[in-house]
Amino acid sequence: MTTKLSKSAAPTMDRPRVDGRRERGRSSHRRIVEAMMDLIVAGDLSPSAARVADEAGIGLRTVFRHFDDMDSLYAEITSTITDRVTPVIAAPYPDQDWRANIRELVRRRIQIFETTLPFRLAANIKRYQSPFLMGQYSRVVMLERELILRLLPGAVRGERIRVEALCAALSFHTWRTLRHDQSLSAEDAGAVMTQMVEAVMASFVAPS
Repeated sequence: MTTKLSKSAAPTMDRPRVDGRRERGRSSHRRIVEAMMDLIVAGDLSPSAARVADEAGIGLRTVFRHFDDMDSLYAEITSTITDRVTPVIAAPYPDQDWRANIRELVRRRIQIFETTLPFRLAANIKRYQSPFLMGQYSRVVMLERELILRLLPGAVRGERIRVEALCAALSFHTWRTLRHDQSLSAEDAGAVMTQMVEAVMASFVAPS
């Protein structure tokens, strides 16, 4: 007589098995990215693969097994940072006067620039030897400029020199100078950037 097996007693051959090596690989990958980011935040803007391996508590060969070169590691960090700041960048602006939206942009830039400061400083060190980082730099600069222009009425965009001054005041280069070169606090740097932007906006002569 054939005995039917209950569901609870049925073989579990069809259940997915956890691939231990794959899980360990994912864990090592996360540890490498986190170690690199921690070192940069701590002030080591150009950590070697050996330092990353030491910080992550894994072998140097494991680092290179996950990232063929350091560009791969920087690409992963860029993706992580982008995920953090995209909600702030992409948030819609209210239907209000363009000057009010520029002031909102100042607030967002201060938040974003301060969040990304150590990573952009680190990238700047390497970008002249890295096609990936140089390309990323160019894309970010163009995007930051475009986000300003979108908030300006057509007549205002026609005042080329004043628009360039506004873009300069709202640039990461300005934030880096205030925070890194002039050693201002984030609060003071934000106040300076705000004052610069207000001065430029006051100079526009085109009707809004």
